Amino acid sequence: MSERLNNGTVTATEDKTLPMVAYVLYLLTFATFFTVFIGLLIAYSNRATAGPRMESHYTFMIRTFWLSIWWFIIGGLLVLFGGVFSVILVGIPFLMLGVFICSVVGIWFGVRCIMGLLHLSRGEAYPRPMNWLI
Repeated sequence: MSERLNNGTVTATEDKTLPMVAYVLYLLTFATFFTVFIGLLIAYSNRATAGPRMESHYTFMIRTFWLSIWWFIIGGLLVLFGGVFSVILVGIPFLMLGVFICSVVGIWFGVRCIMGLLHLSRGEAYPRPMNWLI
């Protein structure tokens, strides 16, 4: 939510509700895949009007989505091609590597969301929203 001052300017507020909803939707992705897109939509639509603390969380969520989706695509392609070529035993290492990448990215995604929720519950900005790690 933003507040309008007497001179007509809009100030950003630090409402923690929508970032918390977006984090929960991200975590619900492990049960239903499509909730992450709703969380991403919330993050994109509210980042411009959020205050500096909440903007860091929205930036962190957007970055988490895009980093994880690219790594899942890489892991998924390795699983796909590894599965096809495992018939001739050449693809088994690629299949295992793809499963490993998808598993690590899933854990990384969950840990990032939980860390974001912890910072949000304390009312803090996310310290390094552009970081690749946690």
